[in-house]
Parts: sequence; structure tokens; C-alpha cells
Amino acid sequence: MGRSAARSWSAAGWIALAAITAAAPGATAAGGAGHGPEEAALGVRMAQVGGSRSAGEPTEITPGRPEKAALNDREVIERANAALNSVQTMSASFSQSGSGGRPLTGTVYVQRPGKLRFEYNKPSTMEVVSDGSTVLVRDRKLNTSDPYPVSQTPLKFLLSSRIDLARDATVRSVGREGNGVQITIEDSSTLGGTSRITLSFDAEIANLRRWRVVDPQGYTTTVALSGVEKNRPIDQRIFMLQFMRPVTD
Repeated sequence: MGRSAARSWSAAGWIALAAITAAAPGATAAGGAGHGPEEAALGVRMAQVGGSRSAGEPTEITPGRPEKAALNDREVIERANAALNSVQTMSASFSQSGSGGRPLTGTVYVQRPGKLRFEYNKPSTMEVVSDGSTVLVRDRKLNTSDPYPVSQTPLKFLLSSRIDLARDATVRSVGREGNGVQITIEDSSTLGGTSRITLSFDAEIANLRRWRVVDPQGYTTTVALSGVEKNRPIDQRIFMLQFMRPVTD
């Protein structure tokens, strides 16, 4: 896998994910002009949790009434799984920032399993669409259409038929972040090597609010969601792949 192909995923981030996507596209490395989806990709094999806490030590998360006991790491991940699996369809506005690139905004659509669309607002010329098996990264300015297998992209945490953050990757940390909860994992099955993904949920671990991806080349993309609408019908035509026609002389 060449650097250019691997790097293309360091740009279209969610995504995230996210998607969760949330998985989301469009970050560019400092001084570069790359493109592609730097989303978050997930699934997670429960391993020893990194950080200063011992594995299995309760995380200081007490959603609901204050008298409830703190949740341990496994319980946090189970709640995150439940939140992600409760979403069959989703649409949301997103804001994406990346390493050295200008902030990007747009709308993301997700239909599990497998279907996704990131529509970027102008001046971006990017578009990322998955029809369930192939993710197509289109650039209208460059007149390019780059296809990738969904299974090799950092989009699995948004698109899997059954999301399990303790199955297919490595959990590195679980903990509180301000008024929310963060889960950081590593996914070794993405293009170019291992990506590190941090999912940020609300305090109740009921909604994914944001994800951050650090790709194998060290490029970072953060995608924040707003105006999320869940489990409403989505026009299936938006998930159709439309390849750009090559320019001929």
C-alpha cells in the first residue's frame, strides 16, 4: 500500500463514525493537498486497558442518579455498544478539523449495515459514499473516484451489522472527559496499518458526540456531530456510487 493510498484515509473522517460512526472525511496534512476519509473505524477486542488505572478498575462514571455505583470498563463499553447498535439510520451535521487543514462542515448519512454518505459544504469538492460493500471517495475538482473495500476502511464502527467494541480491536483507555465519556481503541485492520480512534459519548453513554482518528501516518482528524436524527427513513438513492468520468483530450 503506497503512502498516497494510505494517506487518503487520513482525510475523510466518522466516521466516524463514526459511526457511530460517525465516521468523517476531508482532513489534510500540514503543507499537503491530500483527500479522503479520516473516519473512525471500530470494533474492539477487549484487551488490557492502558493508562494509569489497572485493568478492571471502576471508571469514575456515574450516569443517572448520583447514588449509582461507578461503572467498570466493561460496563462502559457494553453501554457504548448498546448506544451504537440502537442506531439503524442516522443523519447529522458534522464539523471536521484535521492536521493543518482548514475546518470542514457538511452532512453525514448512515444506514447500517454498510451504507454511508458524507456531503461536504463548499468550498470542499469532496464526497464519500458507501453502498454497503465499496466506499467511493470522489473529488469533483480533481475528477477522481477512488474505491476502497468497506472492510479495510476506518468506518466499521458506524457501518457494521453488529457493533462490538470488545471484539475486533484493542481497547486502550476508558474514562471521563468533562461531562462525557471517552473510549480509545486501536484498529489494526485499516489501510496502511494501525489507527487509534477515540469515541466521545455523553455522560449517559447514550449518544456519540464526537470521534478523533490518528491514522498510521500520524494524521489526526476530529469529527463533531450536531443535530443528530436517528432511525428515520433515508432516500436510498443517496447511497448509489457514481464514478467520475475520466477527462479525455
